[in-house]
Amino acid sequence: WQRLCQHLANFAATKLGAIAACDLDIPRARDRSLELLTQTKEICHLESKLPGGISLEGIHDISNAILRSQKQGVLSPEELWQVATTLAGARNLRRSLDSVDGCPQLQALVSDLRTYPEIEQEIYRCIDEGGTVLDRASEHLGHLRAGLRQVRDRIFNTLQGIMQRRHNAVQENIITQRGDRYVLAVKAPQKDQIPGIVHDASSTGMTVFVEPHAIVPDNNKLRQLARQEQAEIEIILRRLSEQVASVAEDLYRLLEIVTEIDLAIARARYAYWLGANPPSFVE
Repeated sequence: WQRLCQHLANFAATKLGAIAACDLDIPRARDRSLELLTQTKEICHLESKLPGGISLEGIHDISNAILRSQKQGVLSPEELWQVATTLAGARNLRRSLDSVDGCPQLQALVSDLRTYPEIEQEIYRCIDEGGTVLDRASEHLGHLRAGLRQVRDRIFNTLQGIMQRRHNAVQENIITQRGDRYVLAVKAPQKDQIPGIVHDASSTGMTVFVEPHAIVPDNNKLRQLARQEQAEIEIILRRLSEQVASVAEDLYRLLEIVTEIDLAIARARYAYWLGANPPSFVE
């Protein structure tokens, strides 16, 4: 039985289904066996009717994220994005099942799905696929980001002017950073030509990294704005995490339903691979 379960796990479409497939119990009652067989038959029917078969694309195991949100934890942008794609994937699954006749049991199963499109869309509005919190997530964040760009541009313009005027003292014609401070790579013997704060030196000692006095106030301003930006991002992520926590029980139920359907998909695809036929029960 354990080997059979492991084989079945290979045909699951999600991590949730694969984990569940490895730890299945043998049904205790004939009615439960018949229910599972009906699910498998319905999936076989759907796979033949739907172009590309049943899709569980976008669905992730978000159980840990749900639990942390319930404990007032702040979810990462990546975790929130997975919550949003899981909600979208579950809704698309329900739409696919509802579009085809001949699968009443699966349709009854997904009728319990609550997919909260408003939470999904709010996450998409605030976060992109790469896990970046977007400027539009809040008006204050947009203003902070605009201020950061202005100060950074001013620093770059000042440093480029210094490099042009003191090109003989500059080791490399690039602007770099040490910590969160913008600096120039200056030839050590000529560092006095660019007065400023020395933050670091190369391993050979031939290059020092100088923060010119002219940009110290702007570097300080940049650090201050960056701290305010992180504080605002924390506020946004906390607000989204609280929305996830507010529907936690429905999200757990969503994962249960999706897992049950994924197991039915795995059974149907394993059956197809085996060239198997449904059994007939006798009294």
